[in-house]
Amino acid sequence: MTRELLSRIAETLYWIGRYVERADDIARLLDVALRRALAGEEDGTAVFAILGHKGAGPQTAETMVGRLAYDAADPGSISGCVRAARENARGVREIISSETWECLNVTWNELPAMRAGAERLGPHHYLRYVRERSAMFFGLADGTMSRDDGWRFIVLGRSLERADMTSRLLAVYHASVSGPPSPASPTWRLLLEACGADESFTRTHRGDRSKVLEFLLLDRLFPRSVTHALATAEQCLAELAPHHGRAGMADAARAAIGRVRMTLEYADTASLPEELPGLLAALQEAGEAATLAITDRFFQHTAPAGWVRGGSSWAGV
Repeated sequence: MTRELLSRIAETLYWIGRYVERADDIARLLDVALRRALAGEEDGTAVFAILGHKGAGPQTAETMVGRLAYDAADPGSISGCVRAARENARGVREIISSETWECLNVTWNELPAMRAGAERLGPHHYLRYVRERSAMFFGLADGTMSRDDGWRFIVLGRSLERADMTSRLLAVYHASVSGPPSPASPTWRLLLEACGADESFTRTHRGDRSKVLEFLLLDRLFPRSVTHALATAEQCLAELAPHHGRAGMADAARAAIGRVRMTLEYADTASLPEELPGLLAALQEAGEAATLAITDRFFQHTAPAGWVRGGSSWAGV
């Protein structure tokens, strides 16, 4: 195969990992937000802010579901992410396992029926289906694909997307508690539930609220923490392009991720609330630098895809 073709395949696999993880993350976040909206504790403002929709005002539950779940034309919606992942997978069917392709293909083809069912049973039916299918895809990838470069690019995309989403959640929370009080501000419970961390956090720290930042940022064992996601991404890059130099780090993506990961590794847990703005800014810069470096080194020279049309400060992270 030509270098250009190899580059195209690598980029496709990387974005499959990001799109599937993004669909899962949005489904988790939206599920929590809708439950809170029923209790009058959420109006959608925080949800749209987390996903990069600048200036979005209060939203009804129907608007949130329509824009963030069902709109297949929007690459920042669940349906749009599943569609993009499936279209990418169709082009690399000879690289991924047949089970992973069938998982994405069936998921996309079943979404209209799931939406119809959600109109009768509520959107949680649709959102649960997306979460389960995302977990199935990554489980099948882990169980049926060789640990070669194709698998590594999928895991690399998933890991960077996870770190990005957790950073977004923490950034919006910090902005809400630093500014004027707002009934739409996300709470610690929203953060934990949206990250799928509520039960694991409770078992680990017995619900000690002072440990939430430590858990979501620094925990080495929880797979959705920022530290764990960055360590996984760094390991993938090390295996994709081993560095044998005696000094320095030639891989710009690995260097960017490694620097911010080490900052987190040695952060003072007692001062995390005060250091959070600086840590989040460093995470954002590292994510942008890593994405650009990965694109420049491994892929064709195309602009990285962003969350929202028109671009935003989070584009390509």
